[in-house]
Amino acid sequence: MTQPTVFRRVRGHRPRLLDLFCCQGGAAKGYADAGFDVTGVDLVPQPRYPFRFVQADAITFVLAHGAAFDFIHASPPCQHDSECQRIQANAHPDLIAPTRTALETAGRPWVMENVRGAVPKLRTPVMLCGQMFALANYRHRFFETGGGFTLTQPGHPAHLVPQAKMGRPVPSGHYGQFVGNFSGVPLARAVLGVPWMNRDGIRECIPPAYAEHIGRAALVQLAPALGVAA
Repeated sequence: MTQPTVFRRVRGHRPRLLDLFCCQGGAAKGYADAGFDVTGVDLVPQPRYPFRFVQADAITFVLAHGAAFDFIHASPPCQHDSECQRIQANAHPDLIAPTRTALETAGRPWVMENVRGAVPKLRTPVMLCGQMFALANYRHRFFETGGGFTLTQPGHPAHLVPQAKMGRPVPSGHYGQFVGNFSGVPLARAVLGVPWMNRDGIRECIPPAYAEHIGRAALVQLAPALGVAA
């Protein structure tokens, strides 16, 4: 059982970010690079998580402690809406609405991420793609914002490089999808910028470049409230 924890915002220090459903920390690395002090929360142990970690139910945790953080990121499990899981006829809980309710209750600026299949349930999400950050990958992810934070949709470069088939080895001159039981973990680590992750983490991760982009936007937009320089 997770022990009660006290979190306090301290002026003059790095703004505090709560990373819910954190998995192995792709988003966390990006937010840390942007300038946040990161705490991750996940229901299962995450020994590869590279920052402060609390094992707990994410929704319960944010309701109890979310107000003590300056910014909150949530990545509720995407399996319910992923194409791979539909193909395999697997059943998973849909946590998008409960997560949104908990984030709104916490009263802090926030962003919630998910996959393309969840777009109908997200409110005016912004889409990020690896091509926006010069990554040799596409990996579209969608981000709903709230709590006073907004995010501008970047331009979407054309997809000019062919993509390997889902979960298959990556031929020369192609981009990998890095989903399912894919081969080429070292390549995926290098392309996505997640050298500490194993295959399980890579399959679901947000490339750190995406979260760094969001984190820098948050620091600029929320600088007066956060007490940091824009």
